[in-house]
Formats: sequence, structure tokens, C-alpha cells
Amino acid sequence: MKPTLFVLAAGMGSRYGGLKQLDGLGPNGETIMDYSIFDAIRGGFGKVVFVIRKDFEQDFREKIISKYENHIPVEVVFQAIDNLPAGFTVPADRVKPWGTNHAVLMGKDVINEPFAVINADDFYGRDSFAVLGKELTEMTGKKNDYCMVGYRVGNTLSESGSVARGVCATDADGYLTTVVERTAIERIDGKVSFKDENGEMVTIADNTPVSMNMWGFTPDYFQYSEEAFVKFLNENINNPKSEYFIPLVVNDLINAGTARVKVLDTTSKWFGVTYADDRQGVVDKIQALVDAGEYPAKLF
Repeated sequence: MKPTLFVLAAGMGSRYGGLKQLDGLGPNGETIMDYSIFDAIRGGFGKVVFVIRKDFEQDFREKIISKYENHIPVEVVFQAIDNLPAGFTVPADRVKPWGTNHAVLMGKDVINEPFAVINADDFYGRDSFAVLGKELTEMTGKKNDYCMVGYRVGNTLSESGSVARGVCATDADGYLTTVVERTAIERIDGKVSFKDENGEMVTIADNTPVSMNMWGFTPDYFQYSEEAFVKFLNENINNPKSEYFIPLVVNDLINAGTARVKVLDTTSKWFGVTYADDRQGVVDKIQALVDAGEYPAKLF
């Protein structure tokens, strides 16, 4: 059974000023998502599921999905703010979506095989999909055994300034023990550094794994997510800015001893568009990969 790629594409794109998921950055107008789908196909994935907002379905189908019709089966699901468990209603002051793990829950009726979760607007690179696709193929029929791609922090930094990353700690067997969000990570005097909670500068090795929201799950994850979402809403529904994130659920499952998460190493370099000023740098990096023969000039 081939794994499924689940693409989180319901983000508002507010910081970037528009639907950055539909922005053409490749030499023939390819989006970052196009490169992810291309890499997933050659990494052994058999289906793609997109979670989007209903209000840009037509635009999305015309500009994005039509490209993949003869290459890989595609399904679309929708993230809506009022899609809540029985007994809950959306507070009047709630505008924000409920977060990444709420988006993941939208796939529970169409995904019955091991699946990867990625952001639509992150460029993950060929090796990461090859590594994740191989691991997920071997997870068929398993439960409570998940994985994530741990990028080497030195491969995820920005030339424009500091970045926030989920720095991962692993046990002796390579399984995740914690993910700690660190802000203001940057290269200082050639070394990757950040300030800890006490204001002290901490230096970490270039190959320290960080999470870039590239996860691998089996379908039992949906049930855990539904149960955890009820708990989350009971505690946070009246906080208009609270979000139900994937690491929140993963950390709880690890701490309870319910599941384990294997951290997969990759040589891929991550890059993405967070702000409009990042756009040209991404265009240049993609062109360089095309020039080097990593990707054809026209993907689909």
C-alpha cells in the first residue's frame, strides 16, 4: 500500500499578503507545492490529499489540481472553523482557524493508509520525500509508531535574519523525546546559536535535528487527535488565539508512552516564503536546482 501525502493548504497567508500557496515561483510558474508533489511521486507516494478553505476551492482546482490529473490521484477536504465535535459551538470572537492538527483531522474520512503531513508553502527537497516515503511504506499495518523528518538546523537558516525552530531531542535509538520551540536561531561567528529561557547564548551543532512540520503517521493518529481535540476545546475554547498544533498531540502521546516517533535524518535543505521579501530568494534557489538537474524546467 503506497502512502498518502496530506498537504496543509488552508492557511490564510496573511503575513505574505495573499494566497501564497498559488504563487508561481518556478521557471514555468510552478508553486512550491508542485515541487512537493513531484518529489512525493518519485518518493513512492500513491495519492495526494489537500486540506483547503472552501472559499478558494474553484481557484485551487483550476490552478493547482488540474495539473496533477494524469500523474497522481488527488482528493480535497475542507477546514472550516465550525467543524467541531458534538456539543461545541464556535465562540463569537473566534476568527483564527483551529490550527494544524485540526486541519489534519479533516482527512480522517479519506485516508486509510500511512500518510505524511506537510505545509503547502515549505520547500522540503527531494531527499526528505525519499526518506519519508520509504519509512511510511514500511509502516503499513502498524499502530502507535510514527515518524518525522528531522532537518539539520544548519540547512534551515535564513539569510534575512533569525528563525524560530522546534529543536528536537532524541533517545539513543533515534526516537523523539522532546520538541522545544526556540526563537531567534541564527548563525553567529560561524556557529548556530540562540538565546535560552535564561537569556544565555547557547550554541548547537549544525546537524541538530529540527522539526519543519514534516510528519509521518498511521491512521490510528486520527482517533487520538479527535480525543485530544475535545480535551483541548474544554480547556481553550474561550481563548480566541489558542491553536491545536501537531506537536501538542505528539508530545502528549510520547509522554504518555502511547506512541513513539522516529526521527529521520535528511540531507535536504529547507527553504520557504514567510514574508513577501523572501520571494526572490526562493525563485533563485529553485532556478539553481533546475540548472543543477535536480528538477526539470517544467514539472507537469
